[in-house]
Amino acid sequence: MPDREDIIERINLYGLAMDTQRWDLFDQIFAEDVDADYGATSHWTDRARFKADFGAFHELFDATQHAMTNHLVKVAGDRASSHTYGAWRLIRHAAGDPPVWDGTGYYDDAWRRTAEGWRIAKRVCRVVYWTGNPRVQTPMEEIEFQLDLVSLRDEGRAGRLNFLKAIS
Repeated sequence: MPDREDIIERINLYGLAMDTQRWDLFDQIFAEDVDADYGATSHWTDRARFKADFGAFHELFDATQHAMTNHLVKVAGDRASSHTYGAWRLIRHAAGDPPVWDGTGYYDDAWRRTAEGWRIAKRVCRVVYWTGNPRVQTPMEEIEFQLDLVSLRDEGRAGRLNFLKAIS
């Protein structure tokens, strides 16, 4: 499979891994030493911890849906960059009415080719917009997520988008 298609396949596999809670699939997506930055209160530098924490957090949802779209990929030898839009739906009936939290944002990924294939070495995920019941998104009182909203325009102007650097 050509590199670009392989990377897109792994990006889409992430959505399936999330929604089926098959955290073992993260081994096919992320490097063992991944730097996964999902915001101020959600940052991991170890795949095992990332999997464990995501598993604990997502276990409390009745259902989730992660849609990955608008794939952009730039390959340069054994390194690559990708930019993907994400749309997320979290459902937790115990949170009250409505039982839904919807968010949209993006994933800005740096990839490296390993003996096992392409893996995400660094991921930045940011939320651009959300709506719905905020209690759905914070199902555990001891877990507090800080959802700072960003715009791609501002992130690009500030030089914080890896993919824009890769294509410049």
